Amino acid sequence: MTEKTKISLEYIINSSPRILYPYLVEPNELAQWFADDVNYHDGVYEFIWDGESFKARIATSKENKSVKFKWIDDEPNFFEMEIVQDELTNDVALAITDYAKDENIEDRKKIWDNSISYLQSVIGA
Repeated sequence: MTEKTKISLEYIINSSPRILYPYLVEPNELAQWFADDVNYHDGVYEFIWDGESFKARIATSKENKSVKFKWIDDEPNFFEMEIVQDELTNDVALAITDYAKDENIEDRKKIWDNSISYLQSVIGA
């Protein structure tokens, strides 16, 4: 197995955690911004990009706070999306933790940038 490097990103999202959270865990909402299609069956999420399928399970989730997906075929790697709300300003950010091979880090960051841009347009942020 090739070692992967941890990537940490954060995006300001002009939305409440209550509105944002379903877009992180519900298959129909994930399909609107995260993947070309998302299927869910027996606790397994199937993310489809460019006709290629990748399967993951939710490792942990906290309602209106965070969700961590573990890849079934890429142990021990995962990706996590955490809703962070500033206590003083109430600004909401989405913190992303992901893993990529060193040669793919910049591409992975661009993919997240584009995906979050889609998310912001979908929720009207």
